[in-house]
Amino acid sequence: MNSHTTETNAVPALVAGLSAVERHAVETLYRAFSEGDTDLLDEVLAEDWNDVPLAPGQGPGREGIKPMVVAFRAAFSDLRITVHEMIGVPGRAAVRAAITGVHTGEWFGVAPSGKPFEIAIHEFHRIADGRLTHTWHLEDWFGWFNQVGASPTRGAAA
Repeated sequence: MNSHTTETNAVPALVAGLSAVERHAVETLYRAFSEGDTDLLDEVLAEDWNDVPLAPGQGPGREGIKPMVVAFRAAFSDLRITVHEMIGVPGRAAVRAAITGVHTGEWFGVAPSGKPFEIAIHEFHRIADGRLTHTWHLEDWFGWFNQVGASPTRGAAA
């Protein structure tokens, strides 16, 4: 993430409309996942950070995301989040990025496949005083299932 380039074509990410402090907050969130360093989250997430939607089993706030980072790193080796675009206005940022890695641990009940994957993510962040206060996110998990040769299962009808 420090180079802000895509892995496949070395094109610099488009970043516009954010202060250096706001950009740092957003980039550091992704670095925490890429590096598996949950201490980075203390620097850039508000204690009561609102992550929408919460992942299954995820607790609220900054402390709630830390076990998710650990689980993510356990499920995916060579994990990297690459920012392609980050566009904002004061206090808000929109991000188009990709998650890449190799599926080497259980995720969504799917046994390790050993297959590489790349999925799109789109996120919107609210930022105050140099910290993320809200994140709304959407990841292409259906694309992930397809890439690792799995199929999502439907729970029993109530």
